[in-house]
Amino acid sequence: MRIKEKNTLEEGEKYLAEHFRSLEKIEETNFNKVLKAFTEQKVGEEHFSWVTGYGHDDLGRQKLDLLFAQIFNTESAIVRPHFVSGTHTISCCLFGCLRPDDELVSVCGEPYDTLHEVIGIKNKYKGSLKDFGVHYKEIPLKDNFEVDLDSIPEYVSLKTKMVFIQRSKGYHWRKSLTINDIEQIVSIVKKINKNIICFVDNCFGEFTEELEPTDVGADIICGSLIKNIGGGIVPAGGYIAGKKEFVWLSAEKLTAPGIGTKGGSMFDLNRIIFQGLFFAPHIVSQVLKSVSLVSYFFKQNGFEVNPGPQDVKTDIVVAIKLKNRILLENICKIVQSNSPVNSHLTPVPCKLPGYEDEVIMAGGTFIEGSTIELSCDAPIREPYILYWQGGLNFLHTKAVLSKISFL
Repeated sequence: MRIKEKNTLEEGEKYLAEHFRSLEKIEETNFNKVLKAFTEQKVGEEHFSWVTGYGHDDLGRQKLDLLFAQIFNTESAIVRPHFVSGTHTISCCLFGCLRPDDELVSVCGEPYDTLHEVIGIKNKYKGSLKDFGVHYKEIPLKDNFEVDLDSIPEYVSLKTKMVFIQRSKGYHWRKSLTINDIEQIVSIVKKINKNIICFVDNCFGEFTEELEPTDVGADIICGSLIKNIGGGIVPAGGYIAGKKEFVWLSAEKLTAPGIGTKGGSMFDLNRIIFQGLFFAPHIVSQVLKSVSLVSYFFKQNGFEVNPGPQDVKTDIVVAIKLKNRILLENICKIVQSNSPVNSHLTPVPCKLPGYEDEVIMAGGTFIEGSTIELSCDAPIREPYILYWQGGLNFLHTKAVLSKISFL
């Protein structure tokens, strides 16, 4: 393997100049959408205050729900710091909308690792959907890489209650879904039965394109506030947006039946969630430029990457097939040592809740687990694929890449 030339990064910026301009157009469209929502919803300083206890009559919380609903073009939304993670929001949607003997079909093959226990894949985990009598099927990927649209009618039927669409690749070497892909999936499913709930895990995907899944027919979506939509400054939480009925049912799993979206103290986070949302289109654009350069850099050094440097980016992750455990761990160490927080620590593989394999995670982030910030992680399994994600500042990504060389 050759040593990278010193000008690889500069060449990459020149090579990607036109791609970067296309990303800036997406940023402008999404920023205008967000600004329009802020002005039309008449966000004011009074919405930055908060209440205690049950959280009754919290004007800011109510306004955030309306703001997210407008941005995602939906009937309703719930935005709360009480969501522990993206997995938690997904779990609330699944348990809220599904009932015993309902059928759930994943159209993107095997879901992300942390959902295995939620669904009950491979084992009957106590408390999983399977344990509660929900039936589950998944459609194998075409060529082990992309959604097999032609096979959807073979798996989805009149008895199917929900199809699960995971936008991002997760810990799999597959194509992340574009909005056009999602639109095609929804169209096929609705022709089978218009009442099937089309549920999209939108984590890592917000503002990467000009439209969102709910603009093309998805019934309900969810995501994490410590990813794209939080703009890198929201310290915790998640959101669910979609048809009013499904948002309410999901909200009841977060709170309780009868309470739904009507309660919950916001712990003085209203202002920062508003502000993070306002920053988000620009931050996501910085990230997309960053992962494009990462893709170029590793491809130029002989590695297989997904997506390619100029491919459409519909999430904030680039997968790099390293095929070498030592190299994977060394790159994680370089990322960690060039992070703004905990640069003096060394990442090591370990068992984490929800993951079957040991996982190595690198990235000294201001917010723990914030994948909108520059970080990389990987399950310790062949072919040792590194998942590089985030980057609040393009220059940070460039600086870290400049420290990597291959012998």
